[in-house]
Amino acid sequence: MEVALVQWPAEQDRREQLRRAGQPRLLLVERGAPPIPADDLEDWIRLPADDLDLRVRVEALRRRTDGDAGATPVLDDDGVLRLGDRWVSLPPVEARLTRALLDRFGAVVSREALARSGWPGGSPGRNALDVHVLRLRRRLSPLRLAIRTVRSRGYLLERSDAGGQVAPDIVRTNGHGPRRISVT
Repeated sequence: MEVALVQWPAEQDRREQLRRAGQPRLLLVERGAPPIPADDLEDWIRLPADDLDLRVRVEALRRRTDGDAGATPVLDDDGVLRLGDRWVSLPPVEARLTRALLDRFGAVVSREALARSGWPGGSPGRNALDVHVLRLRRRLSPLRLAIRTVRSRGYLLERSDAGGQVAPDIVRTNGHGPRRISVT
């Protein structure tokens, strides 16, 4: 999708028209304070701007509009999970697991809480949860969503990279030197 270049503050009305139309826009700030971006489809750069900086901002906006980058995953009552223009149908157990993960999107959901959500009448055991999470990972991959294992804590649902691949290990420091955290 094309990114509109908008002179700020001279083209305030045009900015609003583009926002209502869902058009990505880069505000070229000529003077004064830049506005707070109205949504994820807006960014700004102060003039005069380096050509490379301008191209990078435009490309970042273009990537945000690539399919579903700004959309929120939505699970309906029929077990259909939608993200942007993509969707996947989920079986009942996997839909309940997904609902629990969506309720805390980007945050850890404990194994116990996830099991209670998937099987309200009682947990079928550790292996059953692992099998359903594995199946759910495969179903969510085309939507560019990933379920990550947080060791000894639970799972979290987040956006994945464009190819739906598993992220590499992340090295974080805990104040006493580096520590490797496997993210799957």
